[in-house]
Amino acid sequence: MTTNPMNTRAGRREWTALTVLMLPLLLVSMDVSVLYFAIPAISADLEPSGTQQLWIFDIYAFVLAGLLMTMGSVGDRIGHRRLLLIGAAAFGTASLVAAYANSAETLIAARAVLGIGGATLMPSTMAMLRTMFTDPGQRAKAIGMWSGVMAAGIALGSVMSGVLVEFFWWGSVFLVNLPAMALLLIIGPKLLPESRNPSPGRFDWLSVPLSMAAVLPVIYGLKEIPSEGWNVRYVVSITVGLLLAALFVHRQRTAVSPMISPALFRGRGFAPSVALNLVSAFGIMGSAYFTTQYLQSVLDKSALEAALWALLPSVPIGAAAPVATALVQKGVDRAHVVTAGFAIAAGGFGLLALAGTDSMALVLVSCGVLAVGGVMVMSQIMDLALGTAPVERAGSASSLMETGAEFGGALGMAVLGSIGTAVYRHEIPDSAPAVAHETLGGALAVADRVPGLATAAREAFTSGMQGAAIAGAVLLAGAAVLAAVTLRGVHLREPAPEPEKVAEKVAA
Repeated sequence: MTTNPMNTRAGRREWTALTVLMLPLLLVSMDVSVLYFAIPAISADLEPSGTQQLWIFDIYAFVLAGLLMTMGSVGDRIGHRRLLLIGAAAFGTASLVAAYANSAETLIAARAVLGIGGATLMPSTMAMLRTMFTDPGQRAKAIGMWSGVMAAGIALGSVMSGVLVEFFWWGSVFLVNLPAMALLLIIGPKLLPESRNPSPGRFDWLSVPLSMAAVLPVIYGLKEIPSEGWNVRYVVSITVGLLLAALFVHRQRTAVSPMISPALFRGRGFAPSVALNLVSAFGIMGSAYFTTQYLQSVLDKSALEAALWALLPSVPIGAAAPVATALVQKGVDRAHVVTAGFAIAAGGFGLLALAGTDSMALVLVSCGVLAVGGVMVMSQIMDLALGTAPVERAGSASSLMETGAEFGGALGMAVLGSIGTAVYRHEIPDSAPAVAHETLGGALAVADRVPGLATAAREAFTSGMQGAAIAGAVLLAGAAVLAAVTLRGVHLREPAPEPEKVAEKVAA
C-alpha cells in the first residue's frame, strides 16, 4: 500500500483505519487513571511497601512522558505503522503480565513496559492521521475525534477500574487491553499505511538519555509538590531537569541529525501551538486535582459514586471538537476559535470559584464548561501543529505536543494545588491538630476527636479551591489573549511533496 501524497479525500478505508487506531489510543489514555480504584485491592493482594505502591501507580506516567520524544523520532525513522505494531505487542504482553503479577516488583516492571508501549502508540497514532488524511478538512475532523477519545479515556479509566474491581478482580483492569491490541495486530498490517522520513540521518543516541533526564526530574518534582509541598528535594529535582532541558535544546540545535529538528519551529504557528497546548493541559489537570477531592471528601461521596458523577462533565466533550472544526472550515479564523476555547475554559474556572461546600451541580457544570473549552483548544492547535509540520516529521511533532501536555498537566496540579494548599492552611483553625493542617484527608481522619473540625476543614478546602480557580481563570484568560495575538493570520498551507520523498513512502 502506498500513502497518497496529494490532497485527496480519504475514503472508507481511511475512516475504518481511524476507528481501529482509536481503540489502542482509548486504552492508553485510560491506563493513566485505571488504577485509581484498583490500588486497594492490589495492596491487599500483593502487600507492596509504601514506596512500591507509589511506583505501581506512577511509573507508567513517568516512563510514558520520558520516552515520548524518543519514540516520536524513532517512528519517523523506522516507520510509524511498524512502531505502532511493536508497541501494541509490547502493551498487550505487559498487560497480560500485569494482570497475573504475583509480586509488587513484577507489577512495577509490567507497568514500566506498559509506559514504553504507550509512548510508542500515542505519537504513532497521531502521526498516522497526518499520513492518512491529507485533505485539511478531513484531517481536522480526525484530529478532533482523536482529542475527544483522549479526553474520554482519562475520564473512563477510573470508572472502568471501579466497575471491574467490584465484579471481578484487580487484574481484569489490565486484561481489557488484550482484545484491542490483538485486533490492531491482526488488522493493522493490512489497513494502515506506512510512513517514515526517507532521509532521517544517523540516530542521535545521546539525545535519548538527555531527553529522559530533562523530562523525568521535572515531572517527578511537579507531581510530588501538590501533596508534599515545595520541599527542597523537589525544587532541586525541577531545577536539575530544567538545566538538562537546556542542554537537550542545545544538542538539538547543534547536532547534525537531531532527535527533534529545529526546523519544526520554523513553521509559523508550531511554537505557539506547543505552548498553548501546555497551558490547556495545565487548566484541565489543575482543575481535576480539586474536583475529584471535592466530590469525595467535601460531598462525602464514595470513590465509585464520585467517579460516576464525574462522567457527566465528559458528555459535552464529544461535541466540542466537531463544533470547533466546523467553525474553522466555515471560514472563522482559527485564532478566534482557539481564543474562544480559552475564554470558555476560563469561564469554567470562574464558575468553580463560586462553588460552596454543597455545590455539586455547579462544580459538575464548571468541569463540563472547562473541558469543552480545553478540547476546543487542543483539537485546533493539534491540527495546526501537524499541518505545519512536514509529513516526514509528524512523529516528532506529535511527540512534542504530547510531552508539552504532560508537562502542562503536572504543572497545573503543582501550581494550582500549591495555591489551594496555601489557602487551606491559612483557613484551617490554629487549634486544629497538626495533621489537619496538612491535608483535608488528614483533617477528616481525626475529625471524630475534634468537634466541628470536619466542617471547618471542608470549608477551608473549598476556599482553597476557589483561590486556585481564580488563578486558573486569570491564566486561561491570558492564554486567550496570547492565542489571539500569536495565531492571528496563521493558515495551513499544504506544502507540495518532494518527488524523492513521495517515492519512498511505501508500505513495508
